[in-house]
Amino acid sequence: MPEALRALIVDDEPLAVERLQVICSRLDEVAVVGTANDGQAALRLIDALAPDLVLLDMTMPETDGLGVARRLGRLANPPAIIFVTAHDEFAVEAFDLDAVDYVLKPVAPDRLRRAIARVVARRADRAARPESAGEAWLSEFWVPHRSELVRVAASDVQRIDAERDYVRIHVAGQSYLLLQTITGLESRLDPAKFIRIHRSTILRRDHVTGLRHEGLGVWSVETADGEALRIGRTYLPNVKKMAGR
Repeated sequence: MPEALRALIVDDEPLAVERLQVICSRLDEVAVVGTANDGQAALRLIDALAPDLVLLDMTMPETDGLGVARRLGRLANPPAIIFVTAHDEFAVEAFDLDAVDYVLKPVAPDRLRRAIARVVARRADRAARPESAGEAWLSEFWVPHRSELVRVAASDVQRIDAERDYVRIHVAGQSYLLLQTITGLESRLDPAKFIRIHRSTILRRDHVTGLRHEGLGVWSVETADGEALRIGRTYLPNVKKMAGR
């Protein structure tokens, strides 16, 4: 069995904390190492305990869940985040901050188990990340198509979209579904040739023809086939850097 994820529970409602503790106690994949009832306390405990996972409420006094996630995004090795909240309207912002999942209250044990399984899968993906730039990046895919496997050169891939635990690879008007997380795949692609623009989208760099400001801080990428794709706020600085901005 892989080592259990060390988890911190952050919620300003004592009953919600207690419920998560009870559910986590029944999961072999996770071990709760602490709890916090506000964002500032959470940041202090994360600094002290270095957890692998934060189960994070959205609405809290002073620093809310989004504020905590933004702070964690600046760390060299941030913990995985699963938002656990009664509010569904913040999901887009949460995933733009690279949250692994967004679980609504009241939390169902099976739903939380699935979310934690995604964290475990992401950790395994990152463990397979090349340790040095000298190692070869992924040069080809072998993808199932009907009753055969088809070879797709990485250099021919124009776009990659996340579809739950799969990715869809787009090549010259065709697409193929592959069992792989987008984060794991990103770690194996040459960053000189591919760029992630959103939690669910990776583009080949030379497929990007321009950037467009939509207003109110929203930007989109224009592609060679005439599409306009929204850039997630987490990825915007890196996309702008590509354009020399």
